Amino acid sequence: MSESLLAAVVGALFGAVIGSFLNVCIVRLPAEQSVVSPPSRCPKCGKPVEWRDNIPVLSWLLLGGKCRGCREPISILYPLVELTTAIVWAGMAWYYGLSLEALKGALFATLLLGIALTDARQYIIPNEFTFGGLAIGLVLSAAGGLNSVLAALFGAAAGFGLLWLVGVAGRWAFKEEAMGGGDIKMMAMVGAFVGWQGVLLTIFLGALAGTAIFLPLTLIGRKKLVPFGVFLAIGAAVTYVIGPSIIDWYRRYLGVA
Repeated sequence: MSESLLAAVVGALFGAVIGSFLNVCIVRLPAEQSVVSPPSRCPKCGKPVEWRDNIPVLSWLLLGGKCRGCREPISILYPLVELTTAIVWAGMAWYYGLSLEALKGALFATLLLGIALTDARQYIIPNEFTFGGLAIGLVLSAAGGLNSVLAALFGAAAGFGLLWLVGVAGRWAFKEEAMGGGDIKMMAMVGAFVGWQGVLLTIFLGALAGTAIFLPLTLIGRKKLVPFGVFLAIGAAVTYVIGPSIIDWYRRYLGVA
């Protein structure tokens, strides 16, 4: 087995476990419940989940997507989150090896996935994802030295400040709340990972994606609350993966060195 493949396997195993915990966070954090106690249980009958029924992805498949106790269906969202997180961690480990950079990318993607799902389901972005992610981003930046820490701090400030200004301007122009506090705190977290230039690209891509989906609904008269965190998460993911290439292309297009 090659070194890259071994790293991917290790990453997938860790990612699946992290994905299982992420499921708990997605369900409990918006409800302001502990993610530690009580242990996982069936949301239908309340039966505690045994260890053999708590193996990421595999247990859901072996149980046929149903609770062992009451035989009620278990949402397919649970194994999909576990599988997606496993793939993300495997991909980061395969590309970067078992390194701090792989850990940084995997954690960032996991946070974005949690934010996107909680915002899509309940229009809530828990502080545990935003403030916790901000702390993780700043701590990991320390590995790159003082300049890296300063870049992360400036990126966090830019993300928070820019979205806050957009919210203030929107409230003044439309006489209603234009930007949720969760989105503003989220961009502080994103800025700690991608820097100020990444913040600008993230907001641009997020706005582009949100407009492409919700503008047609508005035109046909179906006004709907926009979970902007979902689109910011998409924009941040794209920015983290190919953002530097996009920014370099744009600089060459403008003729800026």
